[in-house]
Amino acid sequence: MPMFELVEYAAAPNEVKSVYDDIMKTRKVDWINNFWKALAVHPPTLRRIWGNIKLVMAPGALDALTKEMIYVAVSVTNDCEYCMHSHMASARAKGMTDEMLAELLAVVGVANENNRLANGYRVPVDEQFL
Repeated sequence: MPMFELVEYAAAPNEVKSVYDDIMKTRKVDWINNFWKALAVHPPTLRRIWGNIKLVMAPGALDALTKEMIYVAVSVTNDCEYCMHSHMASARAKGMTDEMLAELLAVVGVANENNRLANGYRVPVDEQFL
């Protein structure tokens, strides 16, 4: 159950509509997903997070699929069901196959296990890694 009522486009104030319009234009879609509708209860947060997403997910040294797969990995680790679904859909649209997802999840699983073991054992960092 959401913490707040979602802000639908028709009921949104102009400052929210302008962000919604930019989201739809940038993503080439004709709808706003629930994440943005939830953040719209606080327009400064909506504007800031959308700006951050546009900046970080823009073309760069990493290709779009790699960025989406990293987002999936972090979402799995943080157990964010919404983000897992959203970014798996985006990664699939960018070419992620079932085989790639399975391998990604295997890496996430082993990395999380090994991180916990290294932290639990308080393993000192090897000089060669620094």
